[in-house]
Amino acid sequence: MDNDAEQVMEISSTVSGSSDGSNPKSSSLVSRVRKLLFRKMLVGIKDGRFFLGTFHCIDKQGNIILQDTVEYRSTRRSSPSPMEQRCLGLILIPSSCRTSCHVDCSIEEQLSLLKVQE
Repeated sequence: MDNDAEQVMEISSTVSGSSDGSNPKSSSLVSRVRKLLFRKMLVGIKDGRFFLGTFHCIDKQGNIILQDTVEYRSTRRSSPSPMEQRCLGLILIPSSCRTSCHVDCSIEEQLSLLKVQE
């Protein structure tokens, strides 16, 4: 699991401890997650598929909801294109299936997101 996915799991586990925002750490993490709203996110899952969509939300268990999502998966070698894609729309990706998570943002934003783990 890469660094972005670990951050998402850290955020979801911290937020689950206090849903009213009374915990300062929780409030800080929630504000950082809000900055990710409506950004493009690429999520990989255990069976090798990838989903590219707009980050919509994350719940206390770490499940991610993407909207306007496109699924990418490998096809047989006989196909002219090695990847097949299809439009899915709104999907939920369970945290138990997720292997990677990448957010489209600048270098400065990536560095600030690394502070989520502190």
